[in-house]
Amino acid sequence: MSEEENGVVPVGGDLAEAGSGEFASVGAERVTTRTGMWGVRDGGDTTGFSGGSTVAMIAPPASRPYGGWFDEVVDIIIELLEADGIDPQAVIEKVSTEHDQLVIFIKRDYLPRVAKYLRDDQDLRFEMCLGVSAVHYPEDKGRELHGYFPFFSITHNRLIALEATAPEQDPHMPSLVSVYPGDDWPEREAFDLMGIIFDGHPGLARSVMPEDWVGHPQRKDYPLGGIPVEYKGAVIPPADTRREYN
Repeated sequence: MSEEENGVVPVGGDLAEAGSGEFASVGAERVTTRTGMWGVRDGGDTTGFSGGSTVAMIAPPASRPYGGWFDEVVDIIIELLEADGIDPQAVIEKVSTEHDQLVIFIKRDYLPRVAKYLRDDQDLRFEMCLGVSAVHYPEDKGRELHGYFPFFSITHNRLIALEATAPEQDPHMPSLVSVYPGDDWPEREAFDLMGIIFDGHPGLARSVMPEDWVGHPQRKDYPLGGIPVEYKGAVIPPADTRREYN
């Protein structure tokens, strides 16, 4: 399994020029090559897909013009940051338009501020935050935990996402519940299963696993199997004791 770290792509051009590489402090990098269905390396893969191989990539930074309404949304966020006396390059790491979806990578400390822009600005009007998806990239050193927050504008029929990262040694991100109350349960689930601590959450607690559970089962380095599961009287053996499929 590759142990490559995320590289740094030089910033190319002045912010005011809105040129190529405007935000490019985080580039497109191969995070890892994963074998099998779950990337198991200790012989515990019983899925029958052990011969498969998947390359996990971080989306590349886009160049101006982004296309369609993407430029308008990014420009408005830049204007609002500057109006608050904040350097946009200190907030926005990069902008991605991969698969025709606008994803803005931002520093985690600014999540509530930018989310409030999305909700309140009359030209943005993203009324809904559709929760948070947490992702774990063990090889993305210093940025192992990713939080992906999609937003939908009913007014403009637009979908975008903010993405922020945190290191495993400091797995904290600000909660968005004060801005989007509906994020309450998704943040609890991301905390429970992935271990991201959402600072300012009104009641951060496990939502799936028992309160005394140790660890976060959806992290890539969490052991596979070893725990018998009983469901309606039927017992499912741990994955590491099931037979291997050839």
